[in-house]
Amino acid sequence: MTVAFRRTFASLRKHRNYRLFFSGQVVSLVGTWMQNIALAWYVVELTHSPVAVGFLAFCRFAPFTVFGLISGVVADRFDNRRLVMLTQSSSMVVAVALTALAFSGAEIVWLAYALAAASGTALVFDAPGRHALTFQMVGRDELPNAIALNASLFNGARVIGPAAAGVIIAVFGVGVCFAINAVSFLAVLTSLWLMRDDELVKLDRPKEHPSVLQSVREGLAYARQSPRVRLVLAMTTVVSTVGFNFHVLVPVLASETLDAGPRTFGILSACFGGGALTGALLTAGLGRASWKALVAGVGGFSLALLALAPLHTVLACAILLFVVGVCFTMWTANSQSLLQLSAPDHLRGRVLSLYLFAFAGLAPLGGLLSGWLSAVGGTQLAFFVAGGTGLVMTLAAVRELYGARHGRALTTA
Repeated sequence: MTVAFRRTFASLRKHRNYRLFFSGQVVSLVGTWMQNIALAWYVVELTHSPVAVGFLAFCRFAPFTVFGLISGVVADRFDNRRLVMLTQSSSMVVAVALTALAFSGAEIVWLAYALAAASGTALVFDAPGRHALTFQMVGRDELPNAIALNASLFNGARVIGPAAAGVIIAVFGVGVCFAINAVSFLAVLTSLWLMRDDELVKLDRPKEHPSVLQSVREGLAYARQSPRVRLVLAMTTVVSTVGFNFHVLVPVLASETLDAGPRTFGILSACFGGGALTGALLTAGLGRASWKALVAGVGGFSLALLALAPLHTVLACAILLFVVGVCFTMWTANSQSLLQLSAPDHLRGRVLSLYLFAFAGLAPLGGLLSGWLSAVGGTQLAFFVAGGTGLVMTLAAVRELYGARHGRALTTA
C-alpha cells in the first residue's frame, strides 16, 4: 500500500464510525442524485420551461434562506448523530411521497414544488449536523481528509446517480428513481444506528445556551471578527448564487441548447460529477486545507464556465463540465476545512450554517436568475454571466489574500 494511498484514505483506515457512515452514504447518495435528476426532468417535461426549472431550484433552496442561520443553532445544541437520523428519516418520507405522485400519473407541478421545498427543509437542518458529526467521527487531524472523502463520495454518487437515472427515466420513468431513493435511506440510517458513541470526539459545549436570536448573533459576530471566515463566506455567497446553478442550467443545456434527451442529461451531469470526484481525491491526498487550492479552484471553475458558454456539442460540453467539477471540489472542500478548523467547538455548527447559507441561502434567487438568463439568451448567456462573476471574485480574493493588509495572516493559516 503506497504512502499516497494511505494518506488519501486515512480517515477510513483509522475510524470505525466513519467507515460505517461512509458505507451507508455510498448507497444513499446514489439514490439522492437519481431523485435530483428525476425531479428536474419531471418538471422540464411537464412545463418545457427554463423558468419553471428555475422555480424548482427556488423551492429546493428557499429553506436555506429561511432556516439557514437557525439550523446552525440547532446543530450546536443537540446530539449531531440523532439530529442526522431525524433529518434522513424526513428525507425518506419525501422520497416516498414523490414516488406516489409519479406513479399516480397526476401531473401536479405545484405538488412537486412543495415536496422539493420539504426536501430542502430536511437538508438545511441535516447539513450542519452532518458536517459537525464528521468532526466528531475523525477529530481535528483527519478532518480535511474526511471532508475531501465526503466530497469524493458525494461526487462519485453524482457520476453514478445521474447516469443511472438517465437510463431508468428513459426506460421506466421518473417514479422508479424516486422509489430507489426512498429505499436507499435505510442504508445510512442503519450506519448511524450502529455507531459507537464512546468513539465520537467529545465537544466542548456550554451546558446552558442563550436564546436562539442571541446564538445567531454570536455566530455572526464571530464571522465578522475573523478575516478568514469573512473572505470564504463572501466568495461563496457571490460565486454560488450567480455561478453554481447547474440544477437549472444542465437540464436546459441538454434539452434546449443541445436538443437532446434524458440520457444526454444524465451523461452531462455524470461528467461534472466525475470531475468533482477527481478533485475530491486530489484534495484528500493533500490531507490539509490550503488557501492556494481554494483560490485555484474558484479561478479554474470560473474560467471553465466562460469556455463552456459558446459550446454546442455534447463532447465539448462534457469535457468542460468535467473540468468545472474538478475545480468546484477544490474550492468547496478547502473552504469547508478552513472554516471548521478555525471554529471553536461551541460555534462550529453556526459557522457551518453560515457557510451553507452563503452557498445556498441566495440560491433561490440565483436559480430564478439563471432560468431568466437562459430564457433571454440561452445557456450561453447564463454561463457567461456565471463565469465572469466568478472571475471577478477570484481576482478580488487574490488581492485580499496577498494584499498588504491581511495577506500574511490569511496565507499562513
